[in-house]
Amino acid sequence: MDRRKVKTHFKKADPTIYSVLKDLQLGKWVKKHPTSGFFPILCESIISQQLSDKAARTIYDRFLLQLPDKKVTPDAVLRIPDKKMRAAGMSWSKASYVKNLALATKNGELKLAALPKLPDDQVIQELIKVKGIGPWTAEMFLIFSLGREDVYSHGDQGLKTAITELYKLKSPTRARIERIVGKWKPYRSYGCIALWHSIDAKK
Repeated sequence: MDRRKVKTHFKKADPTIYSVLKDLQLGKWVKKHPTSGFFPILCESIISQQLSDKAARTIYDRFLLQLPDKKVTPDAVLRIPDKKMRAAGMSWSKASYVKNLALATKNGELKLAALPKLPDDQVIQELIKVKGIGPWTAEMFLIFSLGREDVYSHGDQGLKTAITELYKLKSPTRARIERIVGKWKPYRSYGCIALWHSIDAKK
């Protein structure tokens, strides 16, 4: 990532989002992880869905205690009794989703090591084949695990809220949001980081 190039692009294309983005350490968030970490990352993503950061962290830590040496592998996950996953704080549905992911990875239905070589839309299509992984989870994986720089998630309510407030809009349509974020291409992921930051800064 060329930090200067990215910030120069936003400064010219959209001064509004640039005012938030200019002082952020963008490379800290949009980065590539080794393929060996993909399975644990996706497990944690499923467990964390629709939970506060604190609750998600607590449940994930309890989940890790169910694994030998806290190593998150498909085989180890498949050996955990469902009742123990439920005792860690997971809903029955999330426990089944994590098991679905483990099984799909083990049997080769989901080839995690191949994902970095695929275009964004194909990565999403591969991931959402697994029950429990939806478009939003797949889009977050693109940004935070594959380091893809041009992703915007229309399914993220936080992003919509941030755009509404930052650009002083009233109930913006998807088309209106598209016109705004379209100016950020090919660096929409960094615009997302700035929008999330604008929300967190108000907490």
